[in-house]
Amino acid sequence: MTAFKTIKGVPVKTISGDRAGASFEGQLYYDSDGVGTFKFVGALAAGAWASGGALNDSREALGSAGTQTASLAFGGSSPTASANTEAYNGSSWTEVNNLNTARVRLKGLGIQTAALAMGSQEPAYTALTELWDGTNWTEVNDMNAVKSQVGTAGTTTAGLVFGGLQPPDNNTAITETWDGTSWTEVNDLNSARSGLAGAGTQTAALAIAGYFSGPTRDRVESWDGTSWTEVAEINTGRYVLAGFGSQTSALCCAGSSVPAAGTVFTEDWNGTSWTEVADMATAKNQLGGCGTTTAGISFGGRIPNNARTATTEEWTQAHAIKTIDLS
Repeated sequence: MTAFKTIKGVPVKTISGDRAGASFEGQLYYDSDGVGTFKFVGALAAGAWASGGALNDSREALGSAGTQTASLAFGGSSPTASANTEAYNGSSWTEVNNLNTARVRLKGLGIQTAALAMGSQEPAYTALTELWDGTNWTEVNDMNAVKSQVGTAGTTTAGLVFGGLQPPDNNTAITETWDGTSWTEVNDLNSARSGLAGAGTQTAALAIAGYFSGPTRDRVESWDGTSWTEVAEINTGRYVLAGFGSQTSALCCAGSSVPAAGTVFTEDWNGTSWTEVADMATAKNQLGGCGTTTAGISFGGRIPNNARTATTEEWTQAHAIKTIDLS
């Protein structure tokens, strides 16, 4: 419900329930729930990671899709190639129906009830794509190129994959779009890379960091639906990291800055530049992640001593809400 109340001749929005979203920042509103109070929506407070419910199956190099309160984890190494799929409800993980093909270093996109799983490196490189309908996985049309460790963005009806690793271990810049039925190759990334993160949609995406042929791991590119453009680099170069959000508001976390070593670093993208924010609790790489810059989640991965983990961490950043006494 949205209406208006008048305070000393000035109309103020009347809204049922707290509104902490960015669209309300800097606004005063009348909260009509309960006794009714006037509230001011302040700027975003500093974000932080907190522990969530652990996966049932410790694993690394897995696929992921969804949101902070409705996530999907699938495949990966546990320690052999896994087909296991788990669904998260905001507090705990439940095992659901497996992938048709067990695989490692696959990637995913979409939501908990409609997801895609693409590619793999183990037990073999593939272009395999599977579609999740909320209950079962179904094999659909393969990607045009065999690859693993791709970046992803979008949905099960309008998806995007970019970069990756092709046999016998060569980085690629290939970009493909998914229309709900088949894959189409479009314009390549400017820099071939693998183990990168992705965020956004089919027509507005980010390709974040990854493993390049050179010494750097920090390049970022922005996709406008037609071509890729290099934008500001992340502060700490890395690969096999997680990323999520949109083209103009994204988060990247963890990953390796040197071979086999995980990191705790988290960076926030505001559409122009990257800012280092609160670290994760545990250094890791090859993890899953999804969500937004105000409500994200990461799970699984490889931690120090090359151990696989089942840990889940949740990222939360909210607007400060202040109650105003106008009596």
